[in-house]
Amino acid sequence: MASAELLVEIRRGPFMESSHRGHAAICNADGDIVASWGDPAKIILPRSSCKMLQALPLIESGAADSFGLKTEHLALACASHQGATIHTERVDHWLHALGLGESDLRCGPQLPSDRAARIAMYESGGSPCQLHNNCSGKHTGFLTLGRHLGAGPEYVDIAHPVQLAVRDAFEDMTGAASPGYGIDGCSAPNFACSLSGLATAMARMAVARDGAGDLREQAGNRLISAMAAHPELVAGNKRACTELMQAMGGRSVVKTGAEATFVAILPDRGLGVALKIEDGATRASETAIAALLVRLGAADAGHPLVRKRLNPVVKNRAGLGTGEIRPTSALFQDGAPL
Repeated sequence: MASAELLVEIRRGPFMESSHRGHAAICNADGDIVASWGDPAKIILPRSSCKMLQALPLIESGAADSFGLKTEHLALACASHQGATIHTERVDHWLHALGLGESDLRCGPQLPSDRAARIAMYESGGSPCQLHNNCSGKHTGFLTLGRHLGAGPEYVDIAHPVQLAVRDAFEDMTGAASPGYGIDGCSAPNFACSLSGLATAMARMAVARDGAGDLREQAGNRLISAMAAHPELVAGNKRACTELMQAMGGRSVVKTGAEATFVAILPDRGLGVALKIEDGATRASETAIAALLVRLGAADAGHPLVRKRLNPVVKNRAGLGTGEIRPTSALFQDGAPL
């Protein structure tokens, strides 16, 4: 078993002040490892980076079409949104179209991270609700699938038909039986897999083509197409997922997860990327994924929204640049193509 590798460093003047170790894998749809750092066999909980896999049954079951879901709904089913009005209003309307409401969600309330939404909530005397939860779109997708299957309301239970369908899709796409699960921040099961298995699943999403393949492949294509079409719904204003997808012009899809997980889907290359920073630092996972996107030719290192993650400037309280966050030479190789 390989040890975690130094992937990201924080420089202050001439000194490396802090560093982050982790693991990363780039795979093709056959499960072949194209490149890796650290231990590609490491078992991880992918957290929200695997929402696209959790949303596959929503489409392949026929539920999405039965309930007339549009691309914006599919993007929200894969989202970790910030609770802005563009997110909460859409989820609320979706729930009501199902004949359901906020109380039918099981994700729990969350303070919106969107500043405008937070200020508006405080000024109106309101309080956080489940619509603000960053996973409310995923959970509304679960409710839609549950309605289609005629299943009960407790859709986050591990033995519920919704979660059985999710596990089937997850294991099929990652290419191995999951060794177990943890309960995510939104109360839904989160199935574990190897890092290379997660990268393989993303590659299988990457090679899915519109109107081609089996139902699962077609579902994968619809999901990544929806995310590419609505990057603002997948995360939100100034968020890494949204800005990186905007910078890439919808050619590739990325998705972050808690505890510094990140994945990328590259249709032009037929490749998938998965990474995990061991200490759970988001600043490191964002820099690492930007570095890999540049090396894979999916992102331009000179684009302001890419540079913002690839080499963020560390500023002090006076606004002076005092250092930078950057990928290590072992990871970035001066941007050498992969």
